[in-house]
Amino acid sequence: MAKGKLWGGRFSGRLLPELEAFSSSLEVDSQLYPFDVAGSLAHARGLRAAELLDGDRLHEVEQGLRQVRQELDEGAFEFRESDEDIHTAVERRLTEVAPEAGARLHAGRSRNDQVALDLRLYCRAATGALAGGLAELLTALAAQAQRHAGWPMPGYTHLQRAQPVTVGHHLLAFAEPLLRDARRAEHAYDAADELPLGSGALAGSTLRLQREEVARQLGFRRLTQNSMDAVADRDFALDLVYVCTLVGLHLSRLGEDLVLWSSAEFGYVRLPDEVATGSSIMPQKRNPDVAELLRARSGRPLGSLVQLATILKGLPLAYDRDLQEDKAPLFAAVENAVDCVEAARLVVERLAFDRDRLHAALADPDLYATD
Repeated sequence: MAKGKLWGGRFSGRLLPELEAFSSSLEVDSQLYPFDVAGSLAHARGLRAAELLDGDRLHEVEQGLRQVRQELDEGAFEFRESDEDIHTAVERRLTEVAPEAGARLHAGRSRNDQVALDLRLYCRAATGALAGGLAELLTALAAQAQRHAGWPMPGYTHLQRAQPVTVGHHLLAFAEPLLRDARRAEHAYDAADELPLGSGALAGSTLRLQREEVARQLGFRRLTQNSMDAVADRDFALDLVYVCTLVGLHLSRLGEDLVLWSSAEFGYVRLPDEVATGSSIMPQKRNPDVAELLRARSGRPLGSLVQLATILKGLPLAYDRDLQEDKAPLFAAVENAVDCVEAARLVVERLAFDRDRLHAALADPDLYATD
């Protein structure tokens, strides 16, 4: 048996060390550990509900998983070369802590449906974090819009002065697409809100698994209906990455206008010291670096979207090892979106508009040609 491997039953030899390193995903998927532990706890309780695990063994599993979670939280968990992913690492350590009980935890569960569960739990949590950040950014935009509701400024088409608007109206034009993004995030959450556990490797399980009980414990509103699709589906991850992509695109437009407005040529807004940088050689400069980075980083989730879609394209049903690669683009897109939303909020809250410069720009008679 390939020592320490969940799949090692019929193997007498060991995978080449170079290929073991090549195949490992631990460096990427280790951040799934809170969801892996939570899923294992729920699975153990589901086994108990199905009378497939007695009360004493359940208690041992619960205690063992709490210890594993604590070690991971505190950075005291010792990973081994044989830990090819976070799922095998957690199960290996649990079996060390509670040998007999830990060995029974794999009953009725494949790594395929376990991974699908962890990823859905992650997507629900990530969607919630993104939606929360968007709500705070929308609040900041609304506050600035209300504060400047009566401040007129030029509106633009083709980057040419077109007609008068107000600062408040312009700021709310940034809020509307972000509000749509928040609604899309709700859809992404709903797409992830199905329990795949119980699907096994691809054909379910002959055990009397209590899927409804596991779903209740983990807060899932629905069960997946087709076991093959359940282990192969990553549409919910694509949905979330798409939301992140649109968030980035919308923030890039906000960033672009802030770059223009804060320039000497416009002068409509001043970026205070805490959200601007200077120059190493030109002391007069006040550079809108954060706004420029919002503009630039919009491309990252777009790249993640293409990467994830390419991984999924043409895969045969049901599970393929290609799906191991789904996590890097997903995690990158979410991290980028959450960070950019937070950065945008910090800037928006501190914008200081120059009423005199806005008033001077309104003196252009061409602004009133349509009227």
